[in-house]
Amino acid sequence: MELLLIHTGGTIGMAETPAGLAPKAGLVEAAIAERLPEHVTLRTQVFAPLLDSADVGPTHWNAMLDAISSHPQASVIITHGTDTMAFTGAALSQALAGENRKVVLCGSMVPLGQEGDADGNLDLAIATALEADPGVHLAFAYKVMEAAGLVKHNSHEADAFRAQPQDPLSAPRRRRFEEKKLAILTLSPGMPADGIEAILSKLDGAVLRLFGSGTAMDDSALISVLAEAVAAGKRIRGVSQCEAGGLMPGSYAAGAGLWGAGVENGGKQTPEAALIHLWLN
Repeated sequence: MELLLIHTGGTIGMAETPAGLAPKAGLVEAAIAERLPEHVTLRTQVFAPLLDSADVGPTHWNAMLDAISSHPQASVIITHGTDTMAFTGAALSQALAGENRKVVLCGSMVPLGQEGDADGNLDLAIATALEADPGVHLAFAYKVMEAAGLVKHNSHEADAFRAQPQDPLSAPRRRRFEEKKLAILTLSPGMPADGIEAILSKLDGAVLRLFGSGTAMDDSALISVLAEAVAAGKRIRGVSQCEAGGLMPGSYAAGAGLWGAGVENGGKQTPEAALIHLWLN
């Protein structure tokens, strides 16, 4: 059996230095190697330089996908920082939909060997990669979660993630990330329509976080801005600002203008999942 480790960086692979926590070469690779059964062959691909997850983006998702594709028989563990884990979880889940691969994301709030959560998370990731059914998952805080709809809901505690149910994924139109200018925008009371217009003028598309089940301010200028952006070929995908529940277009008249303007219904998608949808579909 073959196990591929893709080590991108993050807290799990850091150690104390005089200047504070910093990546330590070989730490994660050694920790996995010493835990593997004899019948498992470990392959490794280590990002150079190792990344804080705040710097992870489309080119890195492509690199992960290329490594996964180059080891077609391997189960995969990806060690990664927690701050953008939800984006990477959505990216890999959607890009690999229908490919029957087994990928397990893993990170921690405290580095390996410091009596925190890292060792337990890594043990769970290995067990999941070797035994679980195919899919893209996160092993974290004694839980195995589907990675398609992750939400980092706590910035400090070990139990940092929730997984929001997503609709079943189908094969995307493309499986790699092209260069696009996309962003997540959040409506707020009193937000000026010309501010949104200015932002959209710099983008190819956007995820728009709406109120509740899919409402917005009663602002004809805002609706006109959105309609003009859609007419210009900019896709705008709506999601809820609520962590759970998703959108239900038609529930309230306050949302009717959005759908008439051509805003897409992101349904149950998290903002991260909706952003990836715009990239791949």
